Amino acid sequence: MSAITAGRICVKTAGKDAAKYCVITEVIDDAFVEITGPKALTSIKRKRCNLVHLEPTADLVKIKAKATDDEIIKAIDAAKLTDKMKAGLKL
Repeated sequence: MSAITAGRICVKTAGKDAAKYCVITEVIDDAFVEITGPKALTSIKRKRCNLVHLEPTADLVKIKAKATDDEIIKAIDAAKLTDKMKAGLKL
């Protein structure tokens, strides 16, 4: 099973969102995925992202592909990861 799947929590490693947590919402192809913060939690809007700019974590939330931000927030709350997602990484 691949670590790159819908629901995988990742850390952005490049760009203006570096060191913030995000959730993979859809695998587009071998190089790109769609991610979201969701914006209400981490300020990351839903967008396409190169896998090179993501570091997968061991955390996984149960969502379906292309889940809405509200569904993702509920899954994050259920997994008790809300505080972790809001805090991000300390650089």
